[in-house]
Amino acid sequence: MNLSLEMRALGCAVVVALLSLSGAWLAAISIKTMPSFRAAATSMSSLASFSEIVVTPELINQGRQFYGMSCSHCHGDDATGDEGPNLHNLTISNARIAATIKKGIKGEMPTFAKKYDDKQIAALVSYLRSLQ
Repeated sequence: MNLSLEMRALGCAVVVALLSLSGAWLAAISIKTMPSFRAAATSMSSLASFSEIVVTPELINQGRQFYGMSCSHCHGDDATGDEGPNLHNLTISNARIAATIKKGIKGEMPTFAKKYDDKQIAALVSYLRSLQ
């Protein structure tokens, strides 16, 4: 059987398309069933909300209290640094500050994910933003 060049090209194109679709389908199934992917997506959505923090005097006061309980022994009572770095005039995003508080920094800073919920972390971020 001798197929024309166009028919062979069409056949190859169909095979390639089917392989691509099946690969995409398998990848989607794998991602959907991965528990860590769902947890990461949830975590990222909560971190994204930290970029929208509206700093208020009430949040700053709450954050100051949390800071005194958990942060001052490393960053100093006035947050100018001691064992940990100076926290005045931070140039990183609110989401990054929140992620650092939640996840910590391996070998440098503990995680506070189990100690503070997102609202309390937002208060800590507000307090840190107030430091000049």
